[in-house]
Amino acid sequence: MKLAVVGGGSTYTPELIDGFARLRDTLPVEELVLIDPAADRLELVGGLARRIFTKQAHAGRITTTTDLDAGVDGADAVLLQLRVGGQAARGQDETWPLECGCVGQETTGAGGLAKALRTVPVVLDIAERVRRTNPDAWIIDFTNPVGIVTRALLQAGHKAVGLCNVAIGFQRKFARLLDVTPAEVHLDHVGLNHLSWELGVRLGGPDGENVLPKLLAEHGDTIADDLHMPRQIVDRLGVVPSYYLRYFYAHDEVVRELGTKPSRAAEVAAMEKELLAMYGDPALDEKPALLGRRGGAFYSEAAVDLAAALLGGGGSAVQVVNTYNNGTLPFLPDDAVIEVQARVDRTGATPLAVPALDPLYAGLIANVTAYEDLALEAALRGGRDRVFKALLSHPLIGQYEYAEALTDRLVAHNREHLAWA
Repeated sequence: MKLAVVGGGSTYTPELIDGFARLRDTLPVEELVLIDPAADRLELVGGLARRIFTKQAHAGRITTTTDLDAGVDGADAVLLQLRVGGQAARGQDETWPLECGCVGQETTGAGGLAKALRTVPVVLDIAERVRRTNPDAWIIDFTNPVGIVTRALLQAGHKAVGLCNVAIGFQRKFARLLDVTPAEVHLDHVGLNHLSWELGVRLGGPDGENVLPKLLAEHGDTIADDLHMPRQIVDRLGVVPSYYLRYFYAHDEVVRELGTKPSRAAEVAAMEKELLAMYGDPALDEKPALLGRRGGAFYSEAAVDLAAALLGGGGSAVQVVNTYNNGTLPFLPDDAVIEVQARVDRTGATPLAVPALDPLYAGLIANVTAYEDLALEAALRGGRDRVFKALLSHPLIGQYEYAEALTDRLVAHNREHLAWA
């Protein structure tokens, strides 16, 4: 089995490598290719990756290349974890929206749209080159904004499934609080990527006992603190929202906070510099503890599970993924991409049935899906008017004065990445 990782020079990669090494019985990788245009980073990350495999006695071979076509040739699955424009572009995404009084964040709002515009054309080019080399290869997308990028891939006819670590993070957290194994915890996870709610927490499987009321009663303070939301709000909802919902439920408060501290991009850039220095140490043969603060917790385990299921080698039959709606949420078009529990096998991902949603959640999902429609149109076809309409439609913006100002800033800061600008 051959896997390729596009964006293999990312500081995330040792987390992924550690998962491949530990879970080799689930996903028996014979060759793993790390692909990245940044040869200097690739050398550091690749060296550590080989040492991790050696320490854990993994027999697989790790290679590195800056040549995308050579790297994906013959791959059974290709994982996408790239960041067009790097942390510098992320820093801008988190800064210029604040000038207009709007949340500056890399996956939602105006910053998220900027990232989508930069990313979708690049990902589609990569996917076409994968298809020419191996039309049967699965594409696993971890590149944000995952929902929009996955929809672009699916609409272009690629074998693609989107992946995020939010759900597996909740699963592991709830398992610790309940003192059970993660495999015993099934989430009633419903929504879009970075716009989701845990409507239930079931023990033993989709039909198991819902212990979410017990969790909220006994551990509500811990859960609310992790979400940075008041306990009384979580109790009133009676569900656990993704922490990304704070951008919607406490927008103005978040804007004030973001204006008083360094951007997350600045923090991550400093962390990455330190991590890369560590990766260059020939004595290091395991992922460093600092990597846990970088983000992407449990990404490796989710990725291994998904790849194994898609390639028929094992993995959990039911997983939270991003895939076509196909009637699962009846208020959305079939070709919307949703994030829910799905049955995964060699044929792809088939969403499980979802109970009727409260309008409090369905309304926001529908609104953001409409924005994602317009965002994808802007990413595929370009044009200032399409950018403006996407921003105007977003529930975190929604006023023409803000949309005009944000459009000007988005284009100015991303001109080098936008062929039409």
